[in-house]
Amino acid sequence: MSIIQVSAILVVLSALLGWVNKVFIGLPHAIALLVMGMIGTLGILTADYLIPQFEFARFAHQLLTSVNFFETVMTGMLSFLLFAGALHVNLDRLREQRVPIIVMASVGVLISTFVVGLGFYAVCWLFDVEISLIWCLVFGALISPTDPVAVLAVMKTIKVDKNLETKIAGESLFNDGVGVIAFTVLVGIAVAADGLGARGGVVDHAGSIDWWHIIEVFSVEVFGAIAFGLVAGATVIGMMKRIDDAAVETLISLALVLGTSVLCSSLHMSAPIAVVVAGLLIGNIGAKRVMSERTRNHLFPFWEMVDEILNSVLFLLIGMEVLIIQFAPAYIVPALLCIPIVLAARFASVAIPIRTLHRLRHQFAKGSIRIMTWGGVRGGVSVALALSLPYTDAKPLIMMATYVVVVFSIIVQGLTVGPLVKRISSEPGCMKDTSTAM
Repeated sequence: MSIIQVSAILVVLSALLGWVNKVFIGLPHAIALLVMGMIGTLGILTADYLIPQFEFARFAHQLLTSVNFFETVMTGMLSFLLFAGALHVNLDRLREQRVPIIVMASVGVLISTFVVGLGFYAVCWLFDVEISLIWCLVFGALISPTDPVAVLAVMKTIKVDKNLETKIAGESLFNDGVGVIAFTVLVGIAVAADGLGARGGVVDHAGSIDWWHIIEVFSVEVFGAIAFGLVAGATVIGMMKRIDDAAVETLISLALVLGTSVLCSSLHMSAPIAVVVAGLLIGNIGAKRVMSERTRNHLFPFWEMVDEILNSVLFLLIGMEVLIIQFAPAYIVPALLCIPIVLAARFASVAIPIRTLHRLRHQFAKGSIRIMTWGGVRGGVSVALALSLPYTDAKPLIMMATYVVVVFSIIVQGLTVGPLVKRISSEPGCMKDTSTAM
């Protein structure tokens, strides 16, 4: 099927299921589409079993395999969704919370990667499932970053302290870069260890880890992307300053995201980081200093609509991906046990930085650790990274564990983080900057 046909089918399904949810169900929009996507896919499998001559499953499988999920998410949707999210983040609050955000988006991801990897390895050993430690660490790297799309979708449905909201949103916007780099490095090591050849220049011809290359990759990916985002954002602000045309300025913002995404991918920079930086500049400095009210009234609703449409399609796709996941019986229990492992790792990756920063006189609202632990939702980025793995014996297990954790995270955590916030906010002294962050 052509990309137009696939896009048409996905948008039509998203619209119909969104309408059904609004009229009959009433779940949060993104979560409803994921659930109905899963149920619909299971219904297709059932119908295919009962009426095999219609080949429903073959058509659905053809639809999904015609979509390169990794390319669609990582080099397509993600840049648009992150830019749309960054437009609404208050830059002044982000500066105030920059230290906690940087620490949790970097050190926190690394802590979680190793806790998840070691826990996953122990569970697999306990149930006699063969997988090497390095592939368990790969799983830890791809599942540790909180998904910005899923987190921002959940944040729209709850009300928390503004500083805490900034920490949660800021962490989710910036931790992808660290997570993807850790994932790339660990995959390179794992592939070399399995004798499948070097990947990404992480391991040299002698079989040793090339740390200088890793440092170079990190510097270009992160700092190069920040610089690119600053230059691109400043250039667009300068262009907007010279005109007052809502349609043209909105078109320029669209060109900014597309151009940044393509160029950063070509230059091996982190497109997500670059578009977040550019989005912060446009949404704050650009909106306050150079945009007219008419332009703001056009540009921001445009990006809100882009955000809603792409969110709908993405969560529907995640739900439908159940069709291509291999659910081997031997992997079911280890995959399910990954849920408490990932939650425990999230708790450690939040509690350790917060406790440390608190001793250095950084203030956190009471309940921050619990809310950030349970609100650390995983989503399409983790699924995309799992699908991008080279085929090895470990891939089916990692894909299954990733899908189980993501579905639990979006549905269970996404639906219950609101009640958790309400319960914590009703406790004496909560949701204010206090001496305890639990």
